[in-house]
Amino acid sequence: MAYRRISNQVVVGGAIVVVGLVLLANTTGLYDTTGLLRYVPSLFVLAGVYALVASGFRNVGGPLVLITVAGAWQAVALDVVTGSQLVSFWPVLLVILGLSMALGRFRSSVEPITGDRVDLVAVFGGREARATTGRFAGGDITALFGGVDLDLRDVVELDSPVRVNTTCLFGGVEVVVPRDWNVQLDVLPVLGGVEDERPRQEPTHDSVDLVVSGFCAFGGVTVKD
Repeated sequence: MAYRRISNQVVVGGAIVVVGLVLLANTTGLYDTTGLLRYVPSLFVLAGVYALVASGFRNVGGPLVLITVAGAWQAVALDVVTGSQLVSFWPVLLVILGLSMALGRFRSSVEPITGDRVDLVAVFGGREARATTGRFAGGDITALFGGVDLDLRDVVELDSPVRVNTTCLFGGVEVVVPRDWNVQLDVLPVLGGVEDERPRQEPTHDSVDLVVSGFCAFGGVTVKD
């Protein structure tokens, strides 16, 4: 039986559900989860580590800042150090940002997609990816306080209609497609925007080539050419 890797959206969504259940148990009085809530900063540390690994260490600055700040927050919550003791270490954030900029000079910011599906996640940072195989079968995009740019202009083979499912919270997703593609937007915006910015023209394809679906809150999903 073929093995299918769990998508980033399932991992992120599952983590959010767990946090929600812990908070719900505490607010409803069903169970006292105060002790567990002390470890909430550790979840942000794990989110930063996950963002680093999921991006192939291309998105470095944002996740490292998140890991540093959340790690310091956790140390204070556990009474390992005091807030006043940590204040003097704030220049560490500048060091991290500088290192991420320097490392970016030695590595291309555009990530080539070697398979026919995408599974992109950006947390407190950005990712740029381009399909390079000529064939595309859809995928998932998750942007949390970050941005994802997906370039599909080199795609020549589609199993129409292809679906890209997006989850965008306080971030942005941009999908670049050939101008003649028939794109259908099926994204639910909540205090956000969803737009096809390509110049209007007569449709050249009767069938739908790409469906961009999902959910967007406090951010935007855009289709460009």
